[in-house]
Amino acid sequence: MSKPPQAHRFEVIGHAAVSAVRRAPGYSGRSALAVLAAGVEERAFPGAAFAVLHKNEAVLQGAVGHFTYDDDAPGVTLTTIFDLASVTKVVATTAMAMLLYDRGKLDLQQRVIELLPAFQSEGLRRERVTVAMLLVHSSGLPAYVRLFERARTRAELIPLAMGCPLEAEPGTRAEYSDIGFILLGEILQRLAGEALDSFCSREIFQPLGMKCTFFNPASGRRTDIPPTVEDQSFRKRIVQGEVHDENASVMGGVAGHAGLFSNTTDLMKFSKCLLGSGPALFRPETVALFAERQPPPGSSRALGWDTPSSPSQSGKYFSQHSFGHLGYTGTSLWIDAERQIAIALLTNRTWPHRESQAIKKIRPAFHDAIMEELLGQNAR
Repeated sequence: MSKPPQAHRFEVIGHAAVSAVRRAPGYSGRSALAVLAAGVEERAFPGAAFAVLHKNEAVLQGAVGHFTYDDDAPGVTLTTIFDLASVTKVVATTAMAMLLYDRGKLDLQQRVIELLPAFQSEGLRRERVTVAMLLVHSSGLPAYVRLFERARTRAELIPLAMGCPLEAEPGTRAEYSDIGFILLGEILQRLAGEALDSFCSREIFQPLGMKCTFFNPASGRRTDIPPTVEDQSFRKRIVQGEVHDENASVMGGVAGHAGLFSNTTDLMKFSKCLLGSGPALFRPETVALFAERQPPPGSSRALGWDTPSSPSQSGKYFSQHSFGHLGYTGTSLWIDAERQIAIALLTNRTWPHRESQAIKKIRPAFHDAIMEELLGQNAR
């Protein structure tokens, strides 16, 4: 049995960022930490936490920076919980779809109008939209619509989502769509006869020991979660410990496209399950099916998941048998099934006003630094 990772707190890397580091023997992570420390100094994000799984072992965890850019802000730790944003789509919604598929309750080729009759509002082409198209983002639905400006409750928002006009012929174009996943979440809830949050808690998070993964953090935990935005237009307050996404907020914090909170420790438990080394929630054939790139040609999308493209936010070294997802708040999870590697990176890059896009440079550099250490000469 390998020795447990050793913790080293308050190791200074760079000039501005202080990190907490947990390493297994033989692993450094120093170059990756330096990339993230530089990200803090460049104001790509106030703080970040990450974890790395390699061959069934959690070999690295690190944390840099603080909750905000204020000098007296709390520091990010190895266990800090973040708003996952669209990583919700895979850790909750796609995972629920996989379970229902395994149990024979979800038919990927079933037409959406058979499950959501109100979806049929725009001619015959909507009849061709399938559940699989929602997962692959090829339904023709728009990427994003500010439904929260016309709805104040979940009951008001869902019909608006079902009525969104298609922007392309179903199956012909991959267009990443929050609207599609809002509808997917509604479908899964109807098939399961249970709300998304309670189903995922009982059937996924609890069996995997993911004790820090949930929708709608309790009020007493909110100040322990980094804020994501100083919202001056919609909620007119600092958003901390509640979902960043406005449509998900109107839906009560529980939605198919956003709303989940977690930390890097729990994401490694989830990753171990998908890599076949943790509790077996899914059939291996189902994991492989959902992680496989799907039509239309030219798309990088799998069923719920994304796969590395060129250039990719996963960096240069993830194999073709990899899958992952990004979140708007600055979160990501990438899993390489061939090399048995998983890397979770959590930040609040949207603080305070969402404008910074610097993470698009930092994130692939961070992944490359990790992969170069893990794989050495084999990275290339």
